[in-house]
Amino acid sequence: MNRRLKRNLKTFLPILLGIFLVWYSYSITSAEDRAQIFKYIKEANISWVLLSIFIGMLSHISRAFRWNYLLEPLGYRPKLINNVMIILMAYLTNLGIPRSGEILRATALATYEDVPFEKGFGTIVTERVIDVLMLLLIMIIALISQTDIIMGYLNEHGLNLTMSLIAIAVAVLLGFLALIILRRSTHRIALKLKGFIRGLLDGILSVFKMKHKWSFIAHTFFIWGAYILMFWVIKYTVPETIGITFGELLVAFIAGAFAMTATNGGLGLYPIAVSASLAIFGISDASGDAFGWIMWISQTLMVVLFGAISFLLLPLWNRSK
Repeated sequence: MNRRLKRNLKTFLPILLGIFLVWYSYSITSAEDRAQIFKYIKEANISWVLLSIFIGMLSHISRAFRWNYLLEPLGYRPKLINNVMIILMAYLTNLGIPRSGEILRATALATYEDVPFEKGFGTIVTERVIDVLMLLLIMIIALISQTDIIMGYLNEHGLNLTMSLIAIAVAVLLGFLALIILRRSTHRIALKLKGFIRGLLDGILSVFKMKHKWSFIAHTFFIWGAYILMFWVIKYTVPETIGITFGELLVAFIAGAFAMTATNGGLGLYPIAVSASLAIFGISDASGDAFGWIMWISQTLMVVLFGAISFLLLPLWNRSK
């Protein structure tokens, strides 16, 4: 497979998958449920939606602050407004081409703040590692808080506790075997993987070497707290989801977070994943779908609007560059 074809597949396959999932979600929904979903979306309290968008913007501003804490030990201190606009541009770009936003962030930082591309990109990789660890922490909290319901759901689908523990043990064993093979291998792919893992570890450890590590950690918790809060307030837009608990909401939040990485910005898959998670707790398909779509539409519109504004303003704000 040539490089151009591979690049095109990486660009268009997630988009096509997202469009297919939108069609699939529409086709499996009854006319009555579709009418109910559209009714919920149309009647959603705009105040809660705007509050969710506002919280989302606070998370992006906090991420801009946090980025400077990673750049400062390298000898750079970009302007905060530039960081915010670059981050918003990156999120908008990711809606079109997966993972292109990271390249854009490093390129824009090099253009407007004279930070070498490889150094800027290294800080972005470190951010991603920290974010993955935060998502894992949230998953553990959700599993602990909803153990009975999750295990009950697994039992209903033929996966009891014993089978689950065996599956986890086998996965851990296979992981150790893979690490042993990887460590001893000199294959080109193995060497790349080892370099990638080494970079991840360096990124994690670098947090504890920075001058403002506690501020960095505080912003990290704020960012993820804001993500959860912007998800939480949307529950007040659909009558049936108002009563769901924090722990139940975390399960849906995690499902949505994984959906965001599978297609461009969660296109098509995000509402399906959120609705399926809420169904575990007795929320109807129509209400779950409405919740997922309201959340996805509001945050996507925020990224499109402010990302487009940032694309226009960043060059004007930095005319001297």
